[in-house]
Parts: sequence; structure tokens; C-alpha cells
Amino acid sequence: MNDLKRLEFQVRKQIQNDPAHDFEHVMRVCKNVKKIAKHENINPNLVLAAALLHDVVSFPKSDKRSKTSSLKSAQKAKEILKRYNYTQNEIKTVVDAIADHSFSRNVTPKTIEGMILQDADRLDALGAIGIARTFSVGGAENRPIYSTTDPFCRTRAPDDQNWTVDHFYHKLLLLEKKMNTKFAKKEAKRRTKILKEFLAELGQEI
Repeated sequence: MNDLKRLEFQVRKQIQNDPAHDFEHVMRVCKNVKKIAKHENINPNLVLAAALLHDVVSFPKSDKRSKTSSLKSAQKAKEILKRYNYTQNEIKTVVDAIADHSFSRNVTPKTIEGMILQDADRLDALGAIGIARTFSVGGAENRPIYSTTDPFCRTRAPDDQNWTVDHFYHKLLLLEKKMNTKFAKKEAKRRTKILKEFLAELGQEI
């Protein structure tokens, strides 16, 4: 069993996150990494290691520690990778990618590996799966689906701590312009169209 398979086995056993950040999310991010990496001149193995470990620590969105999840995951990843056959430089590449990938950090990763991880994770917040994940989190946090006075944030700033649909305006609809790689930009455009179509249909129904 190679290191990636051993890492996958370990993560599968220990990850205890909510349904939007569970092991299946990790696997989808790995799938996105493979698609993006085909168009970049890199060895994808380091990015795949980062993808496997990027949510190894994940706090609920209502938890004040939520914004530190990526940094905590990076620290945990460093501890885990020391048990495997990775060099210090390789571990630094993986750890930096994990630390910088999250939306709340609001940084552009320093390496192509970090950029690919960030894109791969953000793609999973878009499209049909992104809609499903958004309402999964909203349900877990017991939030109303939308504001009855202004469901689509036309006259107010988005507040996704109080209404689930606001998350589209606070984050999801902004991601298309924040992608790093050419493939991810194209795929994000396709998936963002799905979000907009959903919101338009929702507007017809409420």
C-alpha cells in the first residue's frame, strides 16, 4: 500500500465532520484535483495528499473556531505526514497548501499545489453538490432557509449566520472570479450557472 492509500485509509477512519465536510467531500476534492492537475505541469501526488488532509480538523460553522479550521488542519497534517515517506520540503508544500486553501483566509496560495487544492475545494461548493452542501449545513445549524423580507439580499448585506440562502451571496456566487487555474475557471462558470438557475427557480416558488 503506497503512502496516498495509507493516508486515505487513515482519514476515512478518523474524520468525524458534518455531512458537508465528510469523507465523501474529501473524495470529491481529490477527484477535482486529478481533473485540474491534468492541465498543469505538476506531479499531483502532493496535492492529493493535501486534499486528503485539508479538512482533517473541521469545526462547525457556528463555532467561533471555524475560521481556524484550515490552520488547525495544516498543523495536524504536519504531524501525520511525519509518519510517512515525505521529505521536509514535501511536507511544507502540503502544509502550506492546506493552511492557505480556505475562503475565510482570503489569500492566494503561494504554490501551484496550493492553488490547485484551493480550486478543487471551491469547485465542490458550486453546482448541484454545492447547493446540497449549503442546505445540509443550514439544516444542521437550524437556520431558516431565507429571509422573508428580502430573500435574495437585494437591499441588505448577506448574513449567512441567520439565513441559508444568504450563503450564495456571501460566498458561493463570488467563487467563480476567485479561481486560480484555467480548468477550474471554466468548470466554476458552468457550476455557477446551476446556482443562478436554482435561485431563479426559488424566486418563482416563494
